[in-house]
Amino acid sequence: MRRILLYIFVAFLIVIPMRLFVAQPFIVSGGSMQPLLQPKDYLVVDEVSYRYRAPERGEVIVFRYPLDPDQIFVKRVAGLPGETIEIVNGAVRVSGPFGTTTLDEPYKTPDTNPEKNQRIVLHDDEYFVLGDNRTASADSRVWGPLMKRFIIGRAAIRLFPLPRAELNPGVFVHAQ
Repeated sequence: MRRILLYIFVAFLIVIPMRLFVAQPFIVSGGSMQPLLQPKDYLVVDEVSYRYRAPERGEVIVFRYPLDPDQIFVKRVAGLPGETIEIVNGAVRVSGPFGTTTLDEPYKTPDTNPEKNQRIVLHDDEYFVLGDNRTASADSRVWGPLMKRFIIGRAAIRLFPLPRAELNPGVFVHAQ
């Protein structure tokens, strides 16, 4: 019996810090990231990477919703700190130190009605995030830039459903 208790104690010593500081589970709800992520997909969120580097364009991130931090959302990074984002007839243009480019977004679902045109300048520690399914996504177009402090981490693994399990689900590297 003591041996079993010792194993349980050691397991908690390993599992709890891992869960609190390294990775945590996230179950997708809603259709804002379809077709990439479906409701009930089970993700493992890497909480460590962004302590050493900034989020990158094209990464799928999990974060606390700025207007209600008790809610957790998943979206794709489209704009980085210091950039200007313009959405014109559904196309996302990014301007920054590298110049101006229109994002290639092959993962995006077709718009049934293109977004209203808008222009947003991102300040330090602000990101512009979008759902892949634009017609079903409340994202930075609606509630504005995402402050870095709300970011929990990046989607590192889709664990379930098993036939669709993968590392770094949905990462797309944009040409600059």
